Amino acid sequence: MRTYVITAMLIAVLVLVGVFAVGCETQGQSGALIGSGIGAGVGALAGGGRAEGTLIGAAVGGGAGYIVGNEADKKQQQQQIQSMQAQQNSELVNIHNSNGSVSTVRVTRSGAGYIGPRGEFYDHLPTEAELKPIYGF
Repeated sequence: MRTYVITAMLIAVLVLVGVFAVGCETQGQSGALIGSGIGAGVGALAGGGRAEGTLIGAAVGGGAGYIVGNEADKKQQQQQIQSMQAQQNSELVNIHNSNGSVSTVRVTRSGAGYIGPRGEFYDHLPTEAELKPIYGF
């Protein structure tokens, strides 16, 4: 009978963790919450349902979950910074096509010139007329 109570408690804890994890703003917060829930469950099983095992498991799981989630947050932030830097070092040139549509070409600043999407180098900001034979139609 005691095994059924422990199993029911574990299921309840995991369901509650899942519900509350949806409201977390960062992966670090979500990781801490999920880790606490899983750690509490494992601690309850290992400790035979005693409160000490549950609390220790929750603390260890929460700490580990936060560390993993926080590293994911740092990686995501670094990717956003790199994306913003790439956009700041580039210019957009609109090409008006023969069918009335517009194609946008991003050229990236490189030293004293610009590099096009296919790797071609321009010693100045290329004009629509220069890009149209390559990227327009």
